[in-house]
Amino acid sequence: MRFSANLGFLWADRPLPEAIRAAAAAGFDAVECHWPYDVPATEVAAALADTGLPMLGLNTRRGDVAAGENGLAALPGRETEARAAIDEALAYARAVGAGAVHVMAGFAAGPEAAAAFRANLAYAAERAAPDGITILIEPLNRYDAPGYFLATTDQARAIIEAVGAPNLKLMFDCYHVQLMEGDLSHRLAALIDVIGHVQFASVPDRGPPDGGEVNYPHVFALIGRLGWTRPLGAEYKPKRPTDETLGWLERMRAAGETGASE
Repeated sequence: MRFSANLGFLWADRPLPEAIRAAAAAGFDAVECHWPYDVPATEVAAALADTGLPMLGLNTRRGDVAAGENGLAALPGRETEARAAIDEALAYARAVGAGAVHVMAGFAAGPEAAAAFRANLAYAAERAAPDGITILIEPLNRYDAPGYFLATTDQARAIIEAVGAPNLKLMFDCYHVQLMEGDLSHRLAALIDVIGHVQFASVPDRGPPDGGEVNYPHVFALIGRLGWTRPLGAEYKPKRPTDETLGWLERMRAAGETGASE
């Protein structure tokens, strides 16, 4: 089993190029990030080249963060801004060789929001396809993101099927899915055909995966048996320096490899 360090949370106290190098030194197989736009893409690309790590993905901008926004793509009447954010994210992804862009929906509800989200995702998927970039959508739990448009995997699958773009996929974050739906094993198996990336953290505290209520050795072994071979994203919030929280890494790697070989 291979793992990606989500640098939105891990080594978040360091500039992004330094965080990439720290992830490589710690033994991660890939990296991913949230909003890298304040760092020149050339600097990120150089750090990726130095370490040999791939950048799996990044997010579209949230919008007006000071006003509490958390994405634009499902906001009716904001299509121009949403598509500018998509274009920006795709340009950055191309510059650093990232394979995916997570298009953030935002706080919205109702049929107009659903229509706006589908239209903006169709736009994103079309623009991303020539470069082989995957567009991801991610359900967020109602505890951390109350009012976020996309909350469940059933809702996400319906959107993916309605848009009908082959490069539109689900970001299956075990932390969010466990809080909203539970039953991770069956949901992973049922959704594996539309999953484009998997992330994880302990539940309910969003810490490293060696605590909390989810048995991650079992989950990772199952993912291996399902045929998943791409790195899984460690998107947890360290409560102490990141390097002090990585005792899980080799143990969980072995669990995934055991599952894949069974």
